[in-house]
Amino acid sequence: MTDNATILIVDDESSARDVMRGFLQPERYNLLFAANAAETFSVLQAVAPDVILLDIMLPDVDGFDVCRQIKTDTRWQHIPIILVTALNGSTNLEKGFEAGADDFLHKPINDYELRVRVRSMLRIKRQYDSLQKALRLREDLSNMMVHDMRNPLTSIIGYGSYLKMRKSLTEDDARQVDMIVKQARRLDSFLNDMLLVAKQEHTGKMMVELRTIQIQSLANAIESTHRLTASARRVMLRFELPDADTEVLADANLLQRIADNLVSNALKFSPEDSTVTVQMEPFFPPKADRPHLRLRVIDEGPGIPEDAKSRIFDKFEVISMKRRRVPQVGLGLLFCRLAAEAHGGRIWVEDNQPTGSIFTVEL
Repeated sequence: MTDNATILIVDDESSARDVMRGFLQPERYNLLFAANAAETFSVLQAVAPDVILLDIMLPDVDGFDVCRQIKTDTRWQHIPIILVTALNGSTNLEKGFEAGADDFLHKPINDYELRVRVRSMLRIKRQYDSLQKALRLREDLSNMMVHDMRNPLTSIIGYGSYLKMRKSLTEDDARQVDMIVKQARRLDSFLNDMLLVAKQEHTGKMMVELRTIQIQSLANAIESTHRLTASARRVMLRFELPDADTEVLADANLLQRIADNLVSNALKFSPEDSTVTVQMEPFFPPKADRPHLRLRVIDEGPGIPEDAKSRIFDKFEVISMKRRRVPQVGLGLLFCRLAAEAHGGRIWVEDNQPTGSIFTVEL
């Protein structure tokens, strides 16, 4: 990093640029220069430096604003910025750090201090670059695994669907094959969740395709998917729906998978002879011109500890529940949060009484 590092020096005074050039040249850095904000962003468009030395007193836009613009741009916000100033006082320090500066240097610049602070910022940049490389490798491996798993899953679903059509199957065999196909489709849905979450993290948003959905049809799909699992676990799956066949606007695929994730979790942690209730109802948020959907999944399981309720929708979160630890590594609840937020909605969890949890989604 030291020999090949690129340092951008921004100062409107040529003498100040020359001083910093003289101090840094022995370090064998690649040095770039700009005299104002316009030149700074012109350089950044062409080259991403490893450290920026930014004077506060610029002629067009002051260094605080330039720093703030750099730190709010995803292309450059990871670049360490050392603000250089002849001004003293804690007010300027506070203003600089609020703008996103990583360090400060005061004029007149000391040779040793300049070189030490640049080296310190380069260490931070090197750690950031190493972390990003590791994250990219992990993402590439994850995507490769997901795609490689798709082919055998497709075969399982295809052959299972073919077996279901055979008239020679006994009623019990047909139920078993149906369970295999449903579970394979659930795994396929999980892989889709992984890809969507990865895409959302990369692009910063999850794509939503809104269309009209009938609440009763959604309930029928949920019941069909989870009926056998509920029966096998001796849990009653109950639905509370509006009297009329109400329609709402949402992404059908994302909404189905939100419901599947929540119901699947509820069944997983519900004791025998308990009930999982799925409530769906339209509601009108303030200033809304159309009905929105409120979905609740209520279980009678061990419940979520109070200190975990704000963390349970995070990635790879692990929480402690009564008598067991439950790793939330399936991305299910994270996916639910991201999908709800993509609709402009939200998700949260509350206690059920006397025991259990109530997961609520509003879209």
